[in-house]
Amino acid sequence: MAFTRATGKHRRPSRMHRTTARAAGVAALATTGVVGTLAAPALAAEPEAEQTGITPVISIGDSVAEEIDAQAAAQKQAALDAAAREAAMEAARERAAEAAEEAREAKERAAREAERKRLNTFVAPITASYVSTAYQAGSSLWSSGSHTGIDFHASTGTTVHAVGVGTVVEAGWGGAYGNQVVIRMHDGTYTQYGHLSSIGVSVGQSVSAGQQIGLSGATGNVTGPHLHFEARTSAEYGSDIDPVAYLRSHGVNV
Repeated sequence: MAFTRATGKHRRPSRMHRTTARAAGVAALATTGVVGTLAAPALAAEPEAEQTGITPVISIGDSVAEEIDAQAAAQKQAALDAAAREAAMEAARERAAEAAEEAREAKERAAREAERKRLNTFVAPITASYVSTAYQAGSSLWSSGSHTGIDFHASTGTTVHAVGVGTVVEAGWGGAYGNQVVIRMHDGTYTQYGHLSSIGVSVGQSVSAGQQIGLSGATGNVTGPHLHFEARTSAEYGSDIDPVAYLRSHGVNV
């Protein structure tokens, strides 16, 4: 047996029908007063977002954007401040290094100046004395016929000084010179100190200007106590040069 269905009996309501029914329901609620508490929120609700496959754009308020901008600005300023501090520290380190280098150079200059002064300082071999016999004075007392040095007036036991910086190359008996000391000076010249009553240095010893090297006396070929002083180009007899000119060339007036 065949069954037939009446047209539209179980058919889903059309959109128009649903809209009409919703309107009728709202009208009914309005007559009861319920629409005042329920209808407005229901009608005000946003419809569900339609899924279109497009990434939605999120909008933010002005206050949030300002806060983000402020944070970014603060981070940027912090980075600038850190860079400035590092630059200042690097500059300070460079200044400290420069100051240390300048101090080192100044110390080296001072040391060089002190050494130059030490090497170029000369004194008289006898303090507050005078030349009693001149250079190249003639007499039969000397085997060469003339005086090869100068004599400084000094009583026995007077302190004899090295006239400058040098190294002792002879210290002992020197024949006609009696007890003598010969010093090789820093500039390559030699000085001799004769007729000493005692010797206070030894061969190989370094001496400085004004250092005591012995005491004056009357040893060797002499007629009385004094200091015989010579300036030479070598340690050997016969290479003598004018002692007065030699001392004056080094700032010592005799």
